[in-house]
Amino acid sequence: MSFTLYPAIDLKDGQAVRLLQGRMADATVYNPDPADAARRWVEAGAPWLHVVDLDGAFAGVSRNMEAVRKIAAHRAPVQLGGGMRSLEAMQAAFDAGVTRVIIGSKALDGALVAQAVQKFGPDRIIVGIDAKNGQVATDGWVNVSTTKATDLAAQVQEQGVNTIIYTDISKDGMMAGPNFAEMAAMGATGAQIIASGGVSSLDDIRQLMAIPGVTGAILGKAIYTGAIDLKEALALCR
Repeated sequence: MSFTLYPAIDLKDGQAVRLLQGRMADATVYNPDPADAARRWVEAGAPWLHVVDLDGAFAGVSRNMEAVRKIAAHRAPVQLGGGMRSLEAMQAAFDAGVTRVIIGSKALDGALVAQAVQKFGPDRIIVGIDAKNGQVATDGWVNVSTTKATDLAAQVQEQGVNTIIYTDISKDGMMAGPNFAEMAAMGATGAQIIASGGVSSLDDIRQLMAIPGVTGAILGKAIYTGAIDLKEALALCR
């Protein structure tokens, strides 16, 4: 199975930013023009773009759809998360040119996941599971539930979801490598896992490629700071 890399564009107040462990107060603006960031990664050969509406993740309603529309106008397909908490919000994202949406906080609501898969199809719905110490975190990572990430992975697969983005919050933006043990546990659930959080070197990518069930990785801070050259990383995955 091929391994796919997803350059990340996180949106806050219409700009491309990066957060440290999900804290909005620790936001660094990397590009005031998200569409320019999209162009940069597409020209480097990115097969997908991973876009998160951070304002939407915290407020529960998408706040950056115009920026999303401009990003989606580029050649690479877009997967969008943040504020995808209703079928109407998902439809609006698809209308803006998004290829697939990510259900995050509302993934614990099994009814919404099942409805979304039924309405839009399993190829257009991804579930994002964000966890701290293996427990699911929601609402922009503000609240940590008692649900285990692996249990939620099993639940959403029963509802027809094939692909899960797994983020270890403690690793996000820290440039210290992913939590490989947690990624292996998620890979063992049977879902196709996209790893997120802490990927900071080509060696990290190599290790993720060797984990059964892990089919891709999201690249954020590492490609913005130059710690990873996206073209080199893409060549590694061919």
